[in-house]
Amino acid sequence: MFKPTFESLYEYEPPAWFRNAKFGIWSHWGPQSVPMCGDWYARNMYIQGSPQYLYHLRRYGHPSVFGYKDICRLWKAENFDPEGLMALYYKSGARYFVAQAMHHDHFFNYGSKYNRFNSTQVGPLKDICALWRKAADKFGMPFGLTEHLGATFSWWKTNKWSDTYGPYAGVPYDGNDPEYRDFYLDNYEHVTESRSTSTDPWYTGNWKHQEYWLNVIKEFIDIFTPDLIYTDGALPFGGHWHKTAATTSAGDEVYNRGLEAVSYLYNASIAQYGRNNAVYLQKDRRPEIYKVGVLDIEKSLLPDISERPWHTDTCIGNWFYDAKASFKTPAHIIETLVDIISKNGTMLLNILQRPDGTIDDETQFILKEIGDWFAVCSEAVYDTRPFSVCGEGFAKARIDDDFTEEPITWGVDDYRFTQKNGSVYAFMMNPQKGGVAILHSFMDMPVKRVELLGAGWLEFAQPFGALNVKLPSKLPAKYANCLKLSFN
Repeated sequence: MFKPTFESLYEYEPPAWFRNAKFGIWSHWGPQSVPMCGDWYARNMYIQGSPQYLYHLRRYGHPSVFGYKDICRLWKAENFDPEGLMALYYKSGARYFVAQAMHHDHFFNYGSKYNRFNSTQVGPLKDICALWRKAADKFGMPFGLTEHLGATFSWWKTNKWSDTYGPYAGVPYDGNDPEYRDFYLDNYEHVTESRSTSTDPWYTGNWKHQEYWLNVIKEFIDIFTPDLIYTDGALPFGGHWHKTAATTSAGDEVYNRGLEAVSYLYNASIAQYGRNNAVYLQKDRRPEIYKVGVLDIEKSLLPDISERPWHTDTCIGNWFYDAKASFKTPAHIIETLVDIISKNGTMLLNILQRPDGTIDDETQFILKEIGDWFAVCSEAVYDTRPFSVCGEGFAKARIDDDFTEEPITWGVDDYRFTQKNGSVYAFMMNPQKGGVAILHSFMDMPVKRVELLGAGWLEFAQPFGALNVKLPSKLPAKYANCLKLSFN
């Protein structure tokens, strides 16, 4: 059993299912999907002049009259079909599933004794997380939950403001209504005269909110025994949420509640399975912090192979459904996945749901394309481990910080590698039909057979150590094709 200390939690090792699954799907879904106007709606609708404020004002009315609590009541999820969606997600290649327990908006997607604004009492009148869990279990998929509650107290200071100009100047937003103080939070300590929209501090120092956070995390662990928990930020309650530099360090008391939550998760998993089957994800990139679980990097990559397994969470578009946003192409998603798994990582992809619970035609197309690719190349994805090098070639992802996801322009000499059962899989990131694939990473490894996944054996030669493989005029996969190299 784990103790709530860094020393004890440093003994953590990720479970096999996480290292083998490689690709998961996330439902980042809740009342903020109702306006179909993008992420952070609950915060930005209270920032006068912002696009979401203007949209809200003109569609629903002024936030002193029609506030976020009223948006929550509009969320009905009336066409939500978790089993149908899970079948689609499984067919698309996902091997774990993650649901959102709550976002920063303080609305819970399960029946909670701590918060009356939850999906069983307001809006859908359904236990969204329980329905997702049942569907995931049907397909044998590990089930995770994401929590964004740690940052809520300071993040949502905007609901205490009022307009500074115009016909409603000085009229308090509905976050000031005492009747809803439990939902909108008593967070006036973060309301300043400057009305800064900065997200600093990401985590509040308010000990009552920190204790509330811990109680909520323990509550949904007790209810669901999740196989994974994702915190949207660093290990609570220390440091800035996604920066490497932080003002806190391991051993500081600010981490005590975070450590208690992580140990509680692991120990619940041990009690359930007889071993720790759980993963805890957070975003502080310092090893002294992330070694209590697994490092998550939001919408970005690592430059090379990591000794420890790591995780990326990303999205096909905006985080909540946004009718104006463009989506990533299937090629971009698949190529990113390949780059991640070649570096010992795992990718979680948010699939956007409309407020009624359905997904649109473009999203269904993306999932079908990913599924068709997995039907050809899954052998080189599932249960694999990194090769001695992640790949070869000159194309690299631009990695400045989180949220950098530009598509990579791959050359014919760009490859990414994985390995399993004595074979190496070489993903050709830009293969040329009828051309020759030339690989230089196996100079001292005589190759016995080369197979193109989905097509069969290929002719090859290895003069002076360089592997030359003749490619057919028709390739089996629309996107990155894969060679299987056997050495016995």
